[in-house]
Amino acid sequence: VQLQASGGGLVQAGGSLRLSCATSSSSVMGWFRQAPGKEREFVAAISGSGGSVSYADSVKGRFTISRDNAKNTVYLQMNSLKSEDTAKYYCAATPGYSNRAYRTPQEYEFWGQGTLVTVSS
Repeated sequence: VQLQASGGGLVQAGGSLRLSCATSSSSVMGWFRQAPGKEREFVAAISGSGGSVSYADSVKGRFTISRDNAKNTVYLQMNSLKSEDTAKYYCAATPGYSNRAYRTPQEYEFWGQGTLVTVSS
């Protein structure tokens, strides 16, 4: 499974960005992020069918994960961005059919290279 994340950049606080992750297969997909000096943390996940989603409390109501299986692409729409959202964002995938949206890094087998999101205050 190959993953290619894109869409990061510099945005002012309160602004929006949409991240994309192209995958070579349908699978459970997740977004994680890692800020300098901090551990990687869960952001959002979506099941293979798109029927189940899960969000970290810190982004709930501001971020939306979605997928287009015809294009094998997962999106993370990020609105009302805050300076604390600044991090490198990684998409991750686990092949196989599941109705669950996994929340821990250990449940993911493949990882993309990451895309940097910088939110200026």
